[in-house]
Amino acid sequence: METFPFIFGRVVEGPHFINRQDEIARLQANLSSGLNTILISPRRWGKSSLVNTVVQSLRKNNNFRICTIDLFNVRSEREFIEVYAREVLRCTSSKWEEWLETGKKFLSRLSPRFNFGTDPVHDFSLSFNWTDVSKNLKEILDLPEHIAKSKKIKIIICIDEFQNLSYYDASLGFQKKLRAAWQYHRHVTYCLYGSKRHMMRDIFESQSSPLYKFGEVIFLTKIATEHWISYIRESFRKTRKIIDDKQCLEIVGYAANHPYFVQQLALKTWLLTDKKVSGDILNKALEDILAENSILYLRDMENLSNAQINFLHAVCDRVQQLTSADTLRKYEIGTSANVSKIKKALEQKEILDFFVPYPEFIDPFFELWLKRIYFHDHPRNH
Repeated sequence: METFPFIFGRVVEGPHFINRQDEIARLQANLSSGLNTILISPRRWGKSSLVNTVVQSLRKNNNFRICTIDLFNVRSEREFIEVYAREVLRCTSSKWEEWLETGKKFLSRLSPRFNFGTDPVHDFSLSFNWTDVSKNLKEILDLPEHIAKSKKIKIIICIDEFQNLSYYDASLGFQKKLRAAWQYHRHVTYCLYGSKRHMMRDIFESQSSPLYKFGEVIFLTKIATEHWISYIRESFRKTRKIIDDKQCLEIVGYAANHPYFVQQLALKTWLLTDKKVSGDILNKALEDILAENSILYLRDMENLSNAQINFLHAVCDRVQQLTSADTLRKYEIGTSANVSKIKKALEQKEILDFFVPYPEFIDPFFELWLKRIYFHDHPRNH
């Protein structure tokens, strides 16, 4: 089976995990020393790969137990509680008999219901009577602390897509319950990370939020261009293909240093190359990606208002004063108050990121598609 030299769309490790040495050292130091850490960046910037790299290293220490939870499809407080309890039990032992014993010992007031499939270790679920949970929620939230103290170990709990708690009914009330329990844990460390930057900032940086200053906040930045160039060049060389530094730089530039899209364009270029990359090959690779994504991009545009589309046009044109009277008139955006609504909507739709001084497209190929295709076919008459 042929192994491709570039990987995207899943957690990467080993040679495909590029640089991040400073972030690895910082996160590992935090988690091993008991400092709760909040990791924030847009989707596909490599948060999960970073956390995976760190926890794989920490697993080598027998004093640590790693619990990983993904809230992507966890839609309610009830689901959260059941997944949380199940994964905490699972991470502390490899024996299902011990899960039963530990659950009954530390969740005695909740009468947990254990369900095992034909392969108990991998097919295991846990449920509770919700009336009992509402009365004794703290018993579940304190489960890792009690187990850690009992076994004289340290537990690190990593929760991905943490911002999804904001969608739960009575979310603030639930966050207060989490804070009330977790802030007293001394044998458990939390690594909470998510891809919707504005929501994560609301949870951890708003003074009115229950989880305000719960831990150190780390904003993941883009990988530096020089690291990408050497990685792309060497990946081609190892497969007996040639790409020069100028072409590597073009790939990184088109993809705006975004890990997912750099890997995607590099792979497309590699697949089209027999021996040596040419300008035509690189252009063909980019054109193919834009064409493959056109249907998805068109669908996104159909869900935008005219004012939102016009605002994107102004961003593509690199207009600096987006709220000036001239810009509002020229691009038919509406009032300056409407700009704030547009920004919020485009941020929530994960089209633009406003963390940097100038609005930035979360998908750099979407921006290229708008410039090269959509707005080219829909010119404005200024």
